[in-house]
Amino acid sequence: MATSRLVALLVLAGALAAGLGWWVGTAFNRPAPRPVPAHVAVAGIGTELPALDLAGLDGRVHSLADYRGRPLVINFWATWCPPCVAEMPMLSAFDAEQAPDGPRVIGIALDAPDRVRMFLSRTPIGYPILLDAPDDDDASVVLGNARGVLPYTVLVDADGRILATHAGEFSRASLERWLRRHGVPFREGR
Repeated sequence: MATSRLVALLVLAGALAAGLGWWVGTAFNRPAPRPVPAHVAVAGIGTELPALDLAGLDGRVHSLADYRGRPLVINFWATWCPPCVAEMPMLSAFDAEQAPDGPRVIGIALDAPDRVRMFLSRTPIGYPILLDAPDDDDASVVLGNARGVLPYTVLVDADGRILATHAGEFSRASLERWLRRHGVPFREGR
């Protein structure tokens, strides 16, 4: 009897130690903010979406201003980022279900164009994908991603004002909660 209690206590102590180790590892191993170059004007919550012109996979330059008039869910991602890749089918389904005046998902790949094309040939995504090179002054940094975390998502209202940012992967439920919290109307998942 005493031996089984001792074993149970050792198992419990091991589980607690493992949990504490995981918490310390995730709490203290987050990327530190990168120094943002002095020439970069970082847009904050409540400010106007800055003019951002980015290449599309079609080779043309696209302006985020072209999407004004409806809320935007601007999602920064990369092919080498597992959480980014995991949330993309959900974002594509969400985008496809929205009304013409509802939120529009825009993907911005911080990756090499050839890798993005290869990925999209295997994983079709229905929302627009634009390209940017990861750098100290890429579009994600301009929109507040000083830590360089991916996925990174920016919510913009129909008038072009930045409402919120989110670092990390979304589930459908967490995306819908985020939109509700910021007053963005949308069609709920079926």
